[in-house]
Amino acid sequence: MIYTIFLFVIAGIAEIGGGYLIWLWLREGKPVYLGIFGGIALALYGIIATFQSFSSFGRIYAAYGGVFIILSVLWGWGIDKKTPDLYDWIGAGVCLVGVSVMLWAPRG
Repeated sequence: MIYTIFLFVIAGIAEIGGGYLIWLWLREGKPVYLGIFGGIALALYGIIATFQSFSSFGRIYAAYGGVFIILSVLWGWGIDKKTPDLYDWIGAGVCLVGVSVMLWAPRG
């Protein structure tokens, strides 16, 4: 379980960080090398998910989507300085419950 969570967090940082670097390049006129690093980070995000031990691509990406939402809220809070409100936290909690059900529910 720790390995699964670790991979989700690393993938999320790569995806959100990569997207953010491209955002800085295209939207805020920062140097092109940030866009290149962002593209590399996004490619790494796609590779990292393949290290998950679950056999279903769809299930992994659906569960990752919930983790991505939580990490995005935290990114917005830490990097963009946009404090999440109660509904952001409730939504993130709902996503976390959904991810847990998808990945670890007993299946017959």
